[in-house]
Amino acid sequence: MTRVLVVNHDIDLADQQVDSLRRHGYDVRECLGPIGASCPILAGRPCALTEGVDVLVYDAWVTGEPDGAQRLIEGLRDIHPEIPIVLSAPGIEPDWIDLVGRHRITPLVGDPTGARLAVAIEAALGRDLPATLAASPAPAA
Repeated sequence: MTRVLVVNHDIDLADQQVDSLRRHGYDVRECLGPIGASCPILAGRPCALTEGVDVLVYDAWVTGEPDGAQRLIEGLRDIHPEIPIVLSAPGIEPDWIDLVGRHRITPLVGDPTGARLAVAIEAALGRDLPATLAASPAPAA
């Protein structure tokens, strides 16, 4: 079973994402990120919540500021480069996103529904889509 860490500043949206991903068959942990507690990544240390996780799902506004999100994601890529990241951006895609290389992430722009998150997670992991998702229409970018 794929293990996912969902990090979102909006507790209600985070709870919805966690529930949706669990219904899609993922084992999910949740964190409120730097807004909800101190963040070891922003302090240059590994994050214990990432242990055993296959993929990270982060909200582009998790720090409450655009520059903070960039520092956080780059810190994650530096400290935990082996864990793929899906970055959800409900509005526009941040212009600092790297789609290739060491700081590569998989963007998810728009409504982060459970099905869209699952598609982005599978893409970040480099897997084919599960049959139940492959039959659904492709999400709009």
